[in-house]
Amino acid sequence: MLLNSSYEPMRIVSWQKALILWFQGKVEVLEYHQIFARSVRSNHQLPSILRLKTYVRSRSRGDIRFSRENVYIRDDYTCQYCYEVYPTRLLTLDHVIPASKDGKKTWTNVVTACRECNQKKAARTPEQAKMPLKTPPRVPSWLPVVQWELKPGTVPPAWLQYLASKKVG
Repeated sequence: MLLNSSYEPMRIVSWQKALILWFQGKVEVLEYHQIFARSVRSNHQLPSILRLKTYVRSRSRGDIRFSRENVYIRDDYTCQYCYEVYPTRLLTLDHVIPASKDGKKTWTNVVTACRECNQKKAARTPEQAKMPLKTPPRVPSWLPVVQWELKPGTVPPAWLQYLASKKVG
């Protein structure tokens, strides 16, 4: 895992890229895997967590593509009506202002909802359905990139302290 100099997770890099960054002196190694890469002349323990020596600016507002998965990530896989956390397969997108009432499919009008709450709300606003939102929908200024690349149960324990979301792992 590659961290910014501020210790924020940036992305997952291959072991080859990790070694290249390390050999180029662009990163410091914070943790190692218990795996070695062998070459004809040497044996290198593979880095697990790398930290950039210089800060790299992250994406600015507006660069984040609107998608189902990105809405789930923004809302932390939490139904915005019952406040429960669900696996992706049990989640849906809900229009705060219903599509049938000209509600648009935008960051500020779409939230994560479980199937049951989405059906209960139906084609009504949260106020009409008496179902207050946990958090008003917003355009995210950033999303934790690491969540897009990891599957539950595959996170090395050493990474957990750097990951913002409790949903990973």
